[in-house]
Amino acid sequence: MKSITGDPNAATANTKLVLRSTEKNGVFRSPARERGDFQQSRRSFLHTSALAASAGILTGLRPSAWAQPAGANSAIRLGVIGLGNKGLPQVRQLLKRTDIRLAALCDVDPRRLAQATEEVKGAKLAPFTTTDAREVFARDDVDAVIIVTSNHWHALHTVWACQAGKDVYVEKPMSHTVWEGRKMIEAAAKYRRIVQVGTQYRSEIGLAEGIAYLHAGSLGKIKHVHCVVYARRESIGRRLAWYPDWLNYDAFCGPAPMAPIERNELHHAWRWAWDMGNGDLGDNGVHIIDVALRVIRQTATPRRVLSFGGRFGHADAGETPNTQLAVYDYPDAPIVYEVRGLPAKPGVNYMDQAGGIRVGIVAHCEGGYLSGLTGCAAYDPSGRAIKKFAGDGGRGHLGNFLDAVRSRRAEKLAAPVETGHASAAFCHYGNISYRLGQPAAPGQVRRALESVPAAAGFGRGLEEHLGVNGIDLTNQPLTLGPWLDVDAAADNIAGVDSGDATALARARYLLREAQRPPYTVPEQV
Repeated sequence: MKSITGDPNAATANTKLVLRSTEKNGVFRSPARERGDFQQSRRSFLHTSALAASAGILTGLRPSAWAQPAGANSAIRLGVIGLGNKGLPQVRQLLKRTDIRLAALCDVDPRRLAQATEEVKGAKLAPFTTTDAREVFARDDVDAVIIVTSNHWHALHTVWACQAGKDVYVEKPMSHTVWEGRKMIEAAAKYRRIVQVGTQYRSEIGLAEGIAYLHAGSLGKIKHVHCVVYARRESIGRRLAWYPDWLNYDAFCGPAPMAPIERNELHHAWRWAWDMGNGDLGDNGVHIIDVALRVIRQTATPRRVLSFGGRFGHADAGETPNTQLAVYDYPDAPIVYEVRGLPAKPGVNYMDQAGGIRVGIVAHCEGGYLSGLTGCAAYDPSGRAIKKFAGDGGRGHLGNFLDAVRSRRAEKLAAPVETGHASAAFCHYGNISYRLGQPAAPGQVRRALESVPAAAGFGRGLEEHLGVNGIDLTNQPLTLGPWLDVDAAADNIAGVDSGDATALARARYLLREAQRPPYTVPEQV
């Protein structure tokens, strides 16, 4: 397969080009699209996408699922893009379903593509395979795609898919930046696509029952929500800069800078690099924050956000914090997110707990608390269990997406693109505060949290946890970010508490960041 930025026509040189695109005001438009003629060859799509990638838009696409929506009893033809530690298990689950047909497999890494191809051969299937996602979008025998790539590819793949008339199930976090999330919403609306986000706890039955129990007033007024992610994170190592020689590294990097790698492994650990990932806050954290928003019945971003933390215990290539507290200042019930990547104490493998859990939400109320993630339980103030709600892990989430694809009723989605954007934006705002941060003594951190008493308490607990693990915060200080004043309506940051114009400009830059041409999400999708 040629480089994704090379000649995309080489693979299909005998295919007749049936559309011509013309440029107007920086946007490529197809005369055939204006006429409503969506007949297009695979070569045409690849040619158009290569041109439009640099201009920022894909046009002249044949929306097969839109023109021929799946019937109520039809098998939906799916393509899976990304076949790693999350994508390959997704394929295995899909092979058990009778309501879909696995039509295409794609991964930029040929090794992963080969592994997935061997697995589906065992099921006597032979889906189309490619290392170039655009080839999946160009196919008329694909109705919808499941995007399980690294975070920095989520937005561009989703926009391309919508423009090609495909419905989309995109893994969390939905976007890599706040701006990208808004473009994904616009693309879903413009092309009338069904877009579901992989925050599967939106379909978790036990959580839904527990949250309804809270909203009925069974534990009194909700005071605050503690988002807990106590998950051990090992070192990702550090080595001399290198490039992988078994794949198209340009295509792997896509919108991110094509910089050499200093971590030990190519895959998975991109989560801890800002160019491609969003740290723990955007990994497990987005699930927990998404649940917290349901608990306090909020869809808008808070008035202020602050974050602090650091990367402790590992001298590796990781850039993102493995210890972090992010505070979302709602006046009635603030949300406090906390990640701990170090163990409960040196020499052990187990983690601390909060509210009886290591990963999930703890909703503190006047009459007790509710804690959990896969299922949950209500407790009185002494910690005695009052009521338990059995969960299923949200196993109906993909089925919810497939039902919406058939019915064309986006309002039935458990995690529509608008909801996914709100939860991802929370993660981005918290990380932006952290990335603006400066080394701070414990006293400075405590003073920054004084206006949110619940956060101040969790901050002291985090200090104690680090102390137990031998971290001297005098010699290894925390990084304290500023309070950001959030303009929710505009997906913007109105100010920083220091009033520093340079810090504000940096914060606003991080809302969008720079994308590497030609892998750019267009201004007008």
